[in-house]
Amino acid sequence: MESFVRRLKFYGIGFGLGLIFVFFFFRNRGCSWLPENRVKNSILDRLVVVSDKTAAEMEGRGITEEDVIDALNHGDVYFSESDKDGESKAYVIESQGMKFAYTLPYESFVSEVFLSSEGRGVKTSDEGWGTILHFPNDSTLVFPDSTSMLSCKLERLNLNRSGQILEALKSSARVDFSQTNLSIRPKPEHYLVFQVDTLEVGAEVIWYKNKLNIHDLHFEGDRDCK
Repeated sequence: MESFVRRLKFYGIGFGLGLIFVFFFFRNRGCSWLPENRVKNSILDRLVVVSDKTAAEMEGRGITEEDVIDALNHGDVYFSESDKDGESKAYVIESQGMKFAYTLPYESFVSEVFLSSEGRGVKTSDEGWGTILHFPNDSTLVFPDSTSMLSCKLERLNLNRSGQILEALKSSARVDFSQTNLSIRPKPEHYLVFQVDTLEVGAEVIWYKNKLNIHDLHFEGDRDCK
């Protein structure tokens, strides 16, 4: 019995040291059950966007787009300074002496970044434009509705596969905040604008099962599709 108790103690000590090792050395490289990493993963599962106004502030302070993403990989989440309640949340993350606030609006696939040490009161923009700094690592991120009208428009644009639409978004898409409505229920509506050759295309998009679900497209000559 004494031998069993001794082995149990050694096991408990080893298990405890293992937990400490995992927490301090791997907290930013896995362990998605940790609160910090759950927040970071929730942001990285979305499109990380910076408004033109914030981008100008970043440039003036010598902060790069890489700094914004690096904070999500290696920064520390300040829960006491974040806005964790309500439908529109904002989390403060610090990295290398820089603090950013990342929004997480209800059922939105956009997380907008701000230069802020306070998450309370930080809301996703409702005017102007946003540049997309990060797309989730998902080759099947986009799927369009199967309506005949949308199929016609995609054929006109020569976007016959979802992967082609995703590549077009990655190469040129911006968020039009003025035409994005995050208050619509059950799903907020987003408006993305991207280029197909020389043609400007507007896309009405919602977030559905962690995918960008395209409802409609708008471009010159699209009225021929009914």
